[in-house]
Amino acid sequence: MSSGRFIVIILDSVGIGELPDAHQYGDAGSNTLGNLAEAVNGLDLPNLENLGLGKIRPIKGLAADVRAAGAWGIMAAKAPGKDSITGHWGLMGYVAEQAQPTYPDGFPDRIVRRLEAESGLQYLGNVAASGTEIIARLGQEHVKTGKPILYTSADSVLQIAAHEEVIPVSELYRICEIARSIMCDDDAVGRIIARPFIGSAGNFKRTTNRRDFSLEAPQPTVLDLLVEAGINVYGIGKIEDLFASRGLSQ
Repeated sequence: MSSGRFIVIILDSVGIGELPDAHQYGDAGSNTLGNLAEAVNGLDLPNLENLGLGKIRPIKGLAADVRAAGAWGIMAAKAPGKDSITGHWGLMGYVAEQAQPTYPDGFPDRIVRRLEAESGLQYLGNVAASGTEIIARLGQEHVKTGKPILYTSADSVLQIAAHEEVIPVSELYRICEIARSIMCDDDAVGRIIARPFIGSAGNFKRTTNRRDFSLEAPQPTVLDLLVEAGINVYGIGKIEDLFASRGLSQ
């Protein structure tokens, strides 16, 4: 690594145990790495082991008695909530004061009616569901009717799925931009997610044309400050979407 250069790598969803408030989100007992290690009879992660991963918490297959080459420990989120946006904001120095809204029972009529009016479309679903499950269940009806599939999850998200041959990806993005403008103030979910898919009944598959329309951080993050100071910041993967294209040089 060259002097003055910092690289932050985030292993999304690679958790090492629950936080004290996990029960509030139905996540009590969560420990992705530990449970995965047990399921496959041990993990072989020599580089992470060398950095001290096995010292944090017992993980089958990883030694705890290594002389760690790095600093190690568990970070706890300071902000309420568990969504990706809040977590990434926190990593970059902005701590949200309140959790972003979730809709475990689907979106209220006032939101759906406004989305229908502004997009000129009616919607299927409006439930909390797995993305793969809901396109398997409603995908064929969507193909027949042209109605996009509206759904959410345990996170602060509004997701819209559509077959690429029924609603072009560019049009799906436009619909999601409308949804982003609607979901503000008390309804300001962290992300509006476009979920294009292809295929036929019984074999629908999501494509790589997913796009997230994220809420912007109300205050500057470290990324913003670095760019303002003339320091190049490069985002790879979902980072551009998670930070709403802000605070990045490229």
